Amino acid sequence: MNNFLRNEEDFYSPANDEISESITQNWTQQALECYYINSNCKKCSLANGHYSFICQMPKVIETLLETVGPPEKERKSA
Repeated sequence: MNNFLRNEEDFYSPANDEISESITQNWTQQALECYYINSNCKKCSLANGHYSFICQMPKVIETLLETVGPPEKERKSA
């Protein structure tokens, strides 16, 4: 599978689909940013960094919502 982005809308996860367990246990600042911009990579503060890794944050957000629940701010307003 090709891990390169074909255009700004495409997203590929690594072939092994593994996400570090340490980033799926708490809402980090980066996870919160991703959550509040609805995983829109065009709005991400890291987007202009041209990092050499494939972003897995949308999967991290999904896992956090399933295991931890929404961010504290969202829980208070519910």
